[in-house]
Amino acid sequence: MENPFPGHRRGRRANAQATRRTGGAAAGPGGGPSAAQEREQAMAEMYAECGLLRELADSSGVRLDDTVDSLTALDQLLPGWRDDPQVSQWLGTDAGLYLGTVIRRQVAGAHWQLAADGRPLMVLATGFELDVTALGHGWAEQGAPQLAAVYLAASDG
Repeated sequence: MENPFPGHRRGRRANAQATRRTGGAAAGPGGGPSAAQEREQAMAEMYAECGLLRELADSSGVRLDDTVDSLTALDQLLPGWRDDPQVSQWLGTDAGLYLGTVIRRQVAGAHWQLAADGRPLMVLATGFELDVTALGHGWAEQGAPQLAAVYLAASDG
């Protein structure tokens, strides 16, 4: 059976290194945020923009408030965007970034990290990595996986 959630679990050692790199518990000199924490925060702010998705949601009466309820509302939209592959592509990226934003804000220990190829990954406290843009593309192009289901799986650990 194929795993519906693209990603993988890191080993404990790699997870500890990732936590240190992203500033999981360590602060920078003087007790302020470390450079890694500042980079992750900047990534989080940029990824949270999701302009095309926010436009679609607003025109459909869906409020994107960084909750699982907003993901559920997105899952229930009629997929008229699938008629235009270019819109579907951009919307998939935005949907994945919004999914990651909700997970980061709602699931303890979740943080952004870039893959070696530059793709944004959502890393859970367990070390499991979610390729949220791949998940978003699947949602935009085929309706699966549902965004709320991915969130619920991530929040269960």
